[in-house]
Amino acid sequence: MKGIVINADLVARCGLYCGACKAYLQAKCPGCRENAKATWCKVRACCIEKNIETCAACDECSDPRTCGKFNNVISRLFGLVFRSDRAACIDQIRRVGVEGHARNMAESGRHSIKR
Repeated sequence: MKGIVINADLVARCGLYCGACKAYLQAKCPGCRENAKATWCKVRACCIEKNIETCAACDECSDPRTCGKFNNVISRLFGLVFRSDRAACIDQIRRVGVEGHARNMAESGRHSIKR
């Protein structure tokens, strides 16, 4: 099993930190950015299309909660099941940058900010 490390490349486009995700740590997933099979992820597709690193860099929606791609049925269900607040992750990225977010999440050992 991998250990949790600080790595900005492991910040998913939606703000989750793959570096502390159980599937990533058990080598069952390459992380959201590298997971070419994640074609179902509207956030990933949108960020790739806009050529932005995360939703924090989006100039169309200042609040990701108002974005239909970010705040869709699947993401709301995911947030409920895992008690995660991806919008808070995006807010943190805007405040401290992707590197700072990766550091905060790795040091806390969490893949998301809790609701």
